[in-house]
Amino acid sequence: MGEHIIKLPDVGEGVAEAELVEWHVKIGDMVREDTVLAAVMTDKATVEIPSPVDGEILWLGAEIGDTVAIGSPIVRLKVAGEGNAKPQGGEVEVVSAEPPAKLPTPKPEAAAPVVKTSPKSDEPKAKPAASPKSTAHPSVSGAPRPEGEKPLASPAVRLRAKEAGIDLRQVAGSGPAGRIGHEDIEAFLARGPQVAKASSLARNDAVEDIKVVGLRRKIAEKMSLSKSRIPHITYVEEIDVTALEELRAALNKEKRPGKGGGVERPKLTLLPFLMRAMVKAIADQPNLNSLFDDEAGIIHQHGGIHIGIAAQTPSGLVVPVVKHAEARDIWDCGTEVIRLAEAAKSGTATRDELSGSTITITSLGAMGGVATTPVINHPEVAIIGVNKMMVRPVWDGTQFIPRKMMNLSSSFDHRVIDGWDAAVFIQRIKTLLETPALIFVD
Repeated sequence: MGEHIIKLPDVGEGVAEAELVEWHVKIGDMVREDTVLAAVMTDKATVEIPSPVDGEILWLGAEIGDTVAIGSPIVRLKVAGEGNAKPQGGEVEVVSAEPPAKLPTPKPEAAAPVVKTSPKSDEPKAKPAASPKSTAHPSVSGAPRPEGEKPLASPAVRLRAKEAGIDLRQVAGSGPAGRIGHEDIEAFLARGPQVAKASSLARNDAVEDIKVVGLRRKIAEKMSLSKSRIPHITYVEEIDVTALEELRAALNKEKRPGKGGGVERPKLTLLPFLMRAMVKAIADQPNLNSLFDDEAGIIHQHGGIHIGIAAQTPSGLVVPVVKHAEARDIWDCGTEVIRLAEAAKSGTATRDELSGSTITITSLGAMGGVATTPVINHPEVAIIGVNKMMVRPVWDGTQFIPRKMMNLSSSFDHRVIDGWDAAVFIQRIKTLLETPALIFVD
């Protein structure tokens, strides 16, 4: 038998370290070649680490949330034949079937007693205090017995409790060893409503400690960075999207093939129209499509418009990026948004697809609320927030008419974007969305 050491491999992109976000195995597990051992994360891209050999897990070299350097040992396996573990002398170490003494074994690591008892047999032991025998009325408790503990009661008492719909675990017995008698049932029935109320309103003092790891930790770091370094100004504007919704519905009814007679065009949502409106507005105000390096004091104004689409996934918030939105039409934008959203939710989005944005859209759809205060995706200088669409009465000069209304709640870096410029930008987008034909006019 031998020992095989698995090191954290180079996950590419010049990354020097990665965060361990999940173990798929535990000490003592038997694994086969290509079994996934762990998952690590770097820059929001999750990579699975497979086993190159068959063997038994002897040691795990990190805990969830630890940052591990590339090339560091993360798993030790007991394998048939010689492994790759080498002693300090440089020769291959051949170990016996018993785990090496120098390796930590799972039981000592996991079996840390909370209270140590003395090994001395002659040391006096504390005797439990004898409780005086109650001569008064039997005690009744609303607190349930510990899970798995069977109440002590005679068959007759059990039958009576069953007929009365009483859970014997809620009854405190006054007999020996807590045995429940008929008098306990009677006392419980007398206080039944209070007992039930006390049980349903029992206090819960439990505290669960949850370690912030993986994507959640990266989100926390990014949000803290954005809020601590960027002075936000948020501008909220109401937009009438009635005409846009009519146009969108008409376009979705036309099941025409895509470019070159290829795949059928996707079902359009509001986002592709907003993206194209942003492209047109940025053409007039290119400073909105910038990254601000506040340490160097340089604004990097980009020609390519790379729109990040904030997406909620089972793991948390990620921002896949539609690259070069300025070169895409409505349907191309729609296709790319759908593709990236599916990749993000399935966890298959690449690092390149999750980076490089120059301006971001955040939308919660029907959960979007009336107004929000979105946090800028640092080091960008603007983020456009989409709130939910609602039918509201709007005065047209003579009467109230129902219109589909939606708010845009957008935040800007006030160090780079003045309030006037932010307002001009959003008003331009408003005009384009309220008169959607303008979106298609070059």
